[in-house]
Amino acid sequence: MPLDAQQKTAQLYRMAMPGHLCPFGLKSKDLLEREGFEVEDHLLETHDETERFKQRHEVETTPQAWIDNERIGGYDALRKYFGRPLRAEGETTYTPVIAIFGVAFLMALAVGWAALGTVLSVRVLEWFIAISMTLLGIQKLQDVEGFSTMFLNYDLLARRWVRYGYLYPFAETLAGVLMIAGALTWLSAPLALFIGTVGAVSVFKAVYVDKRELKCACVGGGSNVPLGFVSLTENLMMIAMGLWMGSRFLLAV
Repeated sequence: MPLDAQQKTAQLYRMAMPGHLCPFGLKSKDLLEREGFEVEDHLLETHDETERFKQRHEVETTPQAWIDNERIGGYDALRKYFGRPLRAEGETTYTPVIAIFGVAFLMALAVGWAALGTVLSVRVLEWFIAISMTLLGIQKLQDVEGFSTMFLNYDLLARRWVRYGYLYPFAETLAGVLMIAGALTWLSAPLALFIGTVGAVSVFKAVYVDKRELKCACVGGGSNVPLGFVSLTENLMMIAMGLWMGSRFLLAV
């Protein structure tokens, strides 16, 4: 564990060439300063200078930091030293989902205030679900191929008809956009109800019946969100939205 950082000086060696300013060097300097260190900042301004430094200290990368004459290492090592380790590659996380639903909620409140002059409205809840669907759809549309591959691990319909994995992101996004506008409910409501129902059944079978540990494709093909409650919630929201807006449409006809 580090000693009292307020009384310490750190030495940092980082690349700062005319064509390349090392971002991890800047992050290391910022982290040291935030921890209360006075940083002796040594810039490696040429390729040859950088290579000589690495050979002299028998290291493979820069930046490199020293604290109390002890070499700590680069940015990741500094974070670990200060008790701030980065999430390991491949480690499961709910951060993307929290960010999406959090922003969707704030956007729904903003739209409600701008359009209705209030946030206390059923329409705001509808916008929240519809915006969430759209944002989740965008994540999938960034890499449809990657999404469809991950989706095939558990979706029952996609396993029977592979093209469904490619169509799903477009269907979810379209349903969300139409629901935000309150337009073409005859299309958006059954679409959301269909993909939500298939998705809910697929997730429930994979996680709670077959007890499989899989990654969720809900935020795209490259996500590390575990399949389970989050994906099931996404699908249940679509089912609820499809039933709600569909019933309103039928009553208005």
